[in-house]
Amino acid sequence: MADRRITLMEPRMEGLLDKVDSKFTLVTLAAKRAREINDYYNQLGEGLGKIVPPQVTSVSRKPLSIALEEISVDKIEYRRIDEVEAPAEGE
Repeated sequence: MADRRITLMEPRMEGLLDKVDSKFTLVTLAAKRAREINDYYNQLGEGLGKIVPPQVTSVSRKPLSIALEEISVDKIEYRRIDEVEAPAEGE
């Protein structure tokens, strides 16, 4: 019996892709949230408090890993902006 290959990727990519409509959405969502988490850690000493802290307890210290964990446990949601909702250029 072949053993399942152990990877460093946790949560598993297959589970993450079930949470979104495409891998491009997953990349965009995770990258945007990782930037927010990074900004949160960078502004901690300033006391601004405008950025939402990480929504999961994680052993990872990397913002992207934390963002993927948040997506995995449904702490991060997204919605598509219809063309009707999107502001026209110049507004």
